[in-house]
Amino acid sequence: MEMTKTDLRQYQPPSRQNLEWHGGDMPYSVVFGDHFYCRTDGRLECGHVFLAGNRLPERWRAGGAFRIGELGFGTGLNFCETWRQWKQAGAADRRLHFVSFELFPMRAAEIERALSHWPEIDEERRALFENWPDDPADQVDIDFGDVRLTVICGPAIEGVAASPERFEAWYLDGFAPSRNPDMWSEKLMQLVFDKSVPGGTFATYAAAGFVRRNLVAAGFVVDRLPGFAGKREMLRGHKP
Repeated sequence: MEMTKTDLRQYQPPSRQNLEWHGGDMPYSVVFGDHFYCRTDGRLECGHVFLAGNRLPERWRAGGAFRIGELGFGTGLNFCETWRQWKQAGAADRRLHFVSFELFPMRAAEIERALSHWPEIDEERRALFENWPDDPADQVDIDFGDVRLTVICGPAIEGVAASPERFEAWYLDGFAPSRNPDMWSEKLMQLVFDKSVPGGTFATYAAAGFVRRNLVAAGFVVDRLPGFAGKREMLRGHKP
């Protein structure tokens, strides 16, 4: 669901009334009619799809600056799991900038509730919760030392177009293409390509035909891989 500039001026961050909680701590978007992550295990799905799909731990070991772009911050789960694995990779003289584009940023209490499911990321969850604004809007910037988080609040197509960054890797993690096709549009995929460095990569759980075609049309070389938890396929690719 893309919003006009008039809509954006009237936009208010969602409250609990915009979410349903399934099984105690599984957030469900009423707006998009979809869960925020895989019901099997969202943290393991993040590792399989985004970190392994982009070959991140092995690429990080080279050190230096690394920038990840993400479509859909959601609960912050991908960020927390990425940060956890970043610390485990352990390379000297390095810095990670994680930039996410999110139309409906959650409140701090909602993020805390959603991420409490995973003790593996307790340290990262607490740090995020303690620094996250109660009512996020515009742009959120948090510095965690060698990791910096930036969340651009608003329509992704506007945020990505305006971003000065060029990214080494992308997490394409909007709601399901059937629920939120604008997040997978040809125009947005072209912007993702344009904002990628040569050799930059993407990974996504989505494998819908129109998503793959839009990525190819943008210029990416696209591969199919086995998906997570029995899902037949996922996509990954690179900018030549």
